[in-house]
Amino acid sequence: MQGTSILGTRVKRVEDPKLLTVGGSYIADLELPGAVHVVYVRSSIAHARIVGIDTSTARTLPGVLAVYTNDDLGLDPVPPFPFVDLRLVRPRLASGTVRYVGDPVVAVVAETYAQAVDAADAVMIDYDPLPVVVDAERAAEPDAPVILPQLDTNVAGGIPSSGPADFSGCEVVVEQRIVNCKVAPVPMEPRASAVRWEPDGRLTVWACTQMPHMTRMVLAGLNGVPETQVHVIAPDVGGGFGAKFGAQPDEALLPWIAKQLGRPVRWVESRTESMLNLPHGRAQFHRAKLGGTRDGRLLAYELDVIQDAGAYPNFAGMLPAMTRTMASGVYDIPSVSYTSRTVATNTVPLGAYRGAGRPEAAATIERMVDLFAAEIGMEPDAVRRKNFIPASAFPFTTPTGAEYDSGDYARALDLVLGAADYAALRAEQQRRRASGDRKQLGLGLSVYVEITNPDGGGEFGSIEVLDSGRAIVRTGSSSHGQGHETAWSMVASEITGIPIDRIEVHHGDTDEIKWGGGTGGSRSLQAGGSAVLRASEELVDAARERAANLLEASVEDITLDTSRGVFHVQGAPGASTVSWAEIAAAESTKSLLVEHDFTPGGATFPFGAHLAVVEVDTETGRVEVVRFIAVDDAGRIINPLLLEGQIHGGLAGGIAQALMEEFRYDDLGNPLTATLADYGIVSAAELPSFEVHEMETPTPRNPLGAKGIGESGTIGSTPAVQNAVVDALSPFGVRHIDIPLTSEKVWRAINGN
Repeated sequence: MQGTSILGTRVKRVEDPKLLTVGGSYIADLELPGAVHVVYVRSSIAHARIVGIDTSTARTLPGVLAVYTNDDLGLDPVPPFPFVDLRLVRPRLASGTVRYVGDPVVAVVAETYAQAVDAADAVMIDYDPLPVVVDAERAAEPDAPVILPQLDTNVAGGIPSSGPADFSGCEVVVEQRIVNCKVAPVPMEPRASAVRWEPDGRLTVWACTQMPHMTRMVLAGLNGVPETQVHVIAPDVGGGFGAKFGAQPDEALLPWIAKQLGRPVRWVESRTESMLNLPHGRAQFHRAKLGGTRDGRLLAYELDVIQDAGAYPNFAGMLPAMTRTMASGVYDIPSVSYTSRTVATNTVPLGAYRGAGRPEAAATIERMVDLFAAEIGMEPDAVRRKNFIPASAFPFTTPTGAEYDSGDYARALDLVLGAADYAALRAEQQRRRASGDRKQLGLGLSVYVEITNPDGGGEFGSIEVLDSGRAIVRTGSSSHGQGHETAWSMVASEITGIPIDRIEVHHGDTDEIKWGGGTGGSRSLQAGGSAVLRASEELVDAARERAANLLEASVEDITLDTSRGVFHVQGAPGASTVSWAEIAAAESTKSLLVEHDFTPGGATFPFGAHLAVVEVDTETGRVEVVRFIAVDDAGRIINPLLLEGQIHGGLAGGIAQALMEEFRYDDLGNPLTATLADYGIVSAAELPSFEVHEMETPTPRNPLGAKGIGESGTIGSTPAVQNAVVDALSPFGVRHIDIPLTSEKVWRAINGN
């Protein structure tokens, strides 16, 4: 007998009561007796030789225990991610040269944070300025100032073309340079870390990370100890958005400092430090070319990408690979060509940020389709519909080698147009244009597809039932706001019948969790949730054997009534039953615990259609998003509330990049947006009430049928808003405006400046 399924229902988040009452447990609040505090002295200049460092005064100040430069460390530099030239190692602290404003140069250690700050202010550094390059396109030129002396060039890596696209049959070709501006992740909690060497020689690390097991691997390697000797704990983490994985150099140095002093060490960065050191995102420069026939058929697409990697090329080298994978989007374009170069600039190093290369691909192909539609005089929705990969074609392999699992792009477009009453909006737009209304209406479409769990990696999951009948679910996926505790409890409850309020979800502790891939690339539910599903199924099988012994029946005759959470003999639900608690207590020498290592059938490909409706004030250039309609398909929906929460956050982030978010520098490499007084963070005042509509196209690549949703909203929303603004301004002859679409930029476009 089975109860009504809990999956697909709107279950409130079980983690919220704690967060909204007593609050979370964060590293800055950690009780760590005897801990000293580290503060970094960071470069105030973008590119310079370090002529001298005077730490004499700092060392004499009250509470100061140590002041370290790179020369004091004697440590090997940090190797880069394999997607860039492996000679591009990074010193633990800047050595000989600083390469961006914020580059850590000196580590100051004191008894209190205030003492460390005072001592850091007393450190004097003498610089000899060097030429600066902050523009990635300029950095790629042969005569640009070189900031990578190991290579004698700024080009750190790239993807060569497999051959030119075939434009021979094209009647119309459009070309456009498109900028995907640089953004800062800005999680609510900046990075923090605390470390302690234990008496037995083990290293304990409290890390503000999305990937505890990866952090353990990195710290073990950099400190020359086995992974088994490193214990990483990720307590509550206040947001990550892709930027908090592994360990950055300022975090990785802490174990060495703790060993030198024989004391626990804590480091908590300020908001400005976070803006200047947490890896930035996006920062791609595209030159795109799209060709097809006058009746709207797309035939060839060419994309050349320059990726800004910042001062120390590392993970940024992988971002163009993701852009290449998703270059052609939802369209069946026969011929696609792609090239990229990853270049260094005197700016904050680039890394993963909510989408990591996929939003950039969607933004460009969706702009190019609108440009093509305008060129041939066809409605943007009609061009899209004519070129969609049909639902009957899945699984589908694109020209860049992406193996799409499932999709129905035409249906998503139909849903979004119907929900918006698109025809009525076009009529209102024509009315305003005819009357010369000051506020012009713009409609912008985006139909996107993205890749989640891109490497197809697996995940660990386990479930244990205690004598009390309560269950503990353990997962290698680490939560930092997504709602893992709720979703994983729902999956386990669905299979076992144990109520979700009697299920605990544990994550983020490498001693308790055997292994884990962590959270990134929207992989958690499809990999981690599936691991919990399989572990729960195996748990039921194991429990059925124990129940058979207790009920003196054969295993084949035992069934689980999930509505009551009890086992009974099949066909006799009213007779004797045994509960989970009784089964768990039945064999005191053997716990009721099942572990499962799940391997999915590959990456998944969520998709969706977004429509932005904007008003543009033609006298001031101000843009207001008055409606936003979104259809996002993430496969099977486990909890609509969690789905909508992820979509809402994603839409807010994507709209923010379209309208206001951009990390900017002057020509000397000085940051112009290093505080939240200058950097454009979106608020509810700039956003409409989102109109979110569900659609489910399950994937065959995991047993839940789930795809990722953490990044989808961001990927589809930015080009929808951009297309809407250009649409509103088309009567003024505006063909394209790069994001962010600030009032000044829009006003200048209207007035031909």
